[in-house]
Amino acid sequence: MTRGLRPLLRGSTYTGALFACCGALASIAPLPFVALLSPVWRFAPYGAQIVLDLLVWAVLIGAAGLARPTRRVLVACARRVLRVPLPDPAAVRRPAGAHDGGPASAPPAGPSGADRWRTPLWLLLHVALGWAGALVGGGLIVAGLILPGNWLGAEGGLVLFGRSVRVTGGWGSWPAALGCLLLAATVCAVVTGTLRRAAPRLLGPSAAERLALAAERELRLAERNRLAQELHDSIGHTLTATTIQAAVAGEMLGADPAAARAALRGIEESARAALEDLDYVLGVLREQEAGTAPVRTLADLPELLDRLRHAGAVVEPELSGALAQVRGTLSRAAYRIVQEGLTNALRHGAGGPVAVRVAAGADVLELDVVNRTGAAAGPGAGAFPPSGRGLSGLAERVRLLHGEIQAGPDGPDHWRLAVRLPVRWPA
Repeated sequence: MTRGLRPLLRGSTYTGALFACCGALASIAPLPFVALLSPVWRFAPYGAQIVLDLLVWAVLIGAAGLARPTRRVLVACARRVLRVPLPDPAAVRRPAGAHDGGPASAPPAGPSGADRWRTPLWLLLHVALGWAGALVGGGLIVAGLILPGNWLGAEGGLVLFGRSVRVTGGWGSWPAALGCLLLAATVCAVVTGTLRRAAPRLLGPSAAERLALAAERELRLAERNRLAQELHDSIGHTLTATTIQAAVAGEMLGADPAAARAALRGIEESARAALEDLDYVLGVLREQEAGTAPVRTLADLPELLDRLRHAGAVVEPELSGALAQVRGTLSRAAYRIVQEGLTNALRHGAGGPVAVRVAAGADVLELDVVNRTGAAAGPGAGAFPPSGRGLSGLAERVRLLHGEIQAGPDGPDHWRLAVRLPVRWPA
């Protein structure tokens, strides 16, 4: 019994009933148009005229629900007033950072079939419950307020479905008034409960919209995974180069101050570039507006190689082909692959020259990074334990680009990373 009385004690019950009454009031707006059309079927019997007027009124009310803004407003109202957890109508957006050359998200498809009529049905239900609640509940409230006057000698009664109940004089009018008020509260609870149960079915996402929402979540997760890989490549490379440059500066500070200053300048440049990447990635992960994403392509390879030289590394580049003509997505991915290969060479190589070859052909982009293996020597040696994520991340990136990757020993004392990426992706 206590559970049955709980809805009558909640303020949200009466807020929902008031929300239904607001729908009934809003439905008055189409009545002038109904009045304009009524003379058309004046020849029909009176009962048929009433039915036709109601049908036209219902059609006008339902037509308002076909507009997409109407549904958005109704979803927001039901979520706020009825406290029903409804998501916004699905709209698949292009993920942040999506650039040219990659797959673009398709625009969301409009509702079809029965889905299109769910919002008009909600409006009709809303209006019907609003009028029923206002008339029945309002009548009961009026009766509950008037009946107590019977103890002064007045008479009151209630007629419902041809049956009448009269209360004449005495204190019996007070229980009758209390019963009317409890019935009015029950009507409010029924109206609010019906709206709450119907909202997820009529205003909630359809099967097509649930697919769109799932696709949108998948795009967001894919974008975050891509950003995590970008962060790993960029920050990992920067920390590796900075550690080596700091070791070089420490060793050369007394013997060669100029070399030490050059190493410190390299640390400053590397840290500034890493901060740009970090600021952008963190802004996106926090779902805030971030600045323009740092775009690094194969055209930025000379700058990357210069920073490595400042770190004391010996780099032997061999760049051929029209690198500037490589399309944006492929060029950015190739830059990150070369950057990760150089980072691994600095971390786990044995010193000596690092050979870098980038060849852009008409059909294939070839990337090679070769470094010496063996016992590490020099500044920062042994400071980078293997994480196991670098090569696996590279393999995943190459797989997504439909390319081929080979990483392993190249002779007795060298390690080779070789990547071949198609310039044109297969259909």
